[in-house]
Amino acid sequence: MSSHKTSAPMITDRIPFNRPSIVGNELEYISECVLKGHTSGDGVFTRRCQALLEQRFTASKVLLTTSCTSALEMAALLCDIDHTSEVILPSYTFVSTANAFLMRGARLRFVDICEDTLNMDVTQIEGVLTADSRAIVPVHYAGIGCDMDEVNQIAKRHGLDVIEDAAQGVNSTYKGAPLGTIGRLGTFSFHETKNFICGEGGALVINDEALIERAEIILEKGTNRSQFFRGEVDKYTWVELGSSFLPSDILAAFLYAQLEEMDSITRQRRHAYSLYLDLLSPLADRGILRLPIIPEGCASNYHMFFIITDSPKTQKSLLKHLNNRGINAVFHYVPLHSSPMGVSLGYRKGMLPVTEDLSARLIRLPFYFELSDEDIYRIAGEVKSYFDGT
Repeated sequence: MSSHKTSAPMITDRIPFNRPSIVGNELEYISECVLKGHTSGDGVFTRRCQALLEQRFTASKVLLTTSCTSALEMAALLCDIDHTSEVILPSYTFVSTANAFLMRGARLRFVDICEDTLNMDVTQIEGVLTADSRAIVPVHYAGIGCDMDEVNQIAKRHGLDVIEDAAQGVNSTYKGAPLGTIGRLGTFSFHETKNFICGEGGALVINDEALIERAEIILEKGTNRSQFFRGEVDKYTWVELGSSFLPSDILAAFLYAQLEEMDSITRQRRHAYSLYLDLLSPLADRGILRLPIIPEGCASNYHMFFIITDSPKTQKSLLKHLNNRGINAVFHYVPLHSSPMGVSLGYRKGMLPVTEDLSARLIRLPFYFELSDEDIYRIAGEVKSYFDGT
């Protein structure tokens, strides 16, 4: 489709794919944390973050974790996933979505994704259910909510747990409900590539109050330490499986400053997203590429901006064009079912055609809080120049 020129590029300053940002009182709060003399887990800032998230999202309980991976591993323990269990999830996701359950011995049942949102195709769920099915794990791709009404209805009909992987969905909603609060459990990420960051971090959202006490035990390495500090027991001890899932309060201090600025961060990301849309819509109108879609009923946190090209060949060529010109655009996931690990589990290419097709044509453009309008004009200009051959 493209007739772009192949002359040597003139590289100016490189635009990274992602850049972590300080947006408020991060350094002040880190200093305060150290001066208070408590930098390990479950300190003042950990509790502040948890309270803010609970209030903001009307969640029964939020527990900070070292990562979204940790939160997913906790969810697997809480839902008693083991070698007798099967878990339904999309193949188009980060490896942690699968690893958390595979580590418990579960069998993975991958389903395809939708053409429009790239979320799990919920119409395929019941087709892969068996007597061993235990949980559904919808992934909210790019901060756009999966069809949670249908997921929950299927789960109710078949007695399954729903664990939301909302790593990319913090501060997005589905029909007014915050992502992560719609299933029995939800998981968040605060990795430096996400909207609200602390380097490495995550959270488990507990929407079933019956799981709260056990979640606290798992979080505290399998001990009833939380009950001890509340004065509910006279000493704490090992009571069940758990691990070291608590983040340092230093990370929580950084995160709390980010969460205080949640609205301003989201406004800036919305602005960048809208500018990308405005600049690239003429190419979409010509049928040259496809832009992201936000369905009715979904409110986005503007986690990423991607384009979908007409073919894998165009994707590779455009990625090369952009990176040669100092723009660090990237592809996204290699579908898990077609990875070496997926193949070892019995999957093969051709089993999930929509996932394979879209993943081979998708490009993520640079997107972060401090991305300037000038940078977006430059990125969009290079995309246009590729297709126009200028």
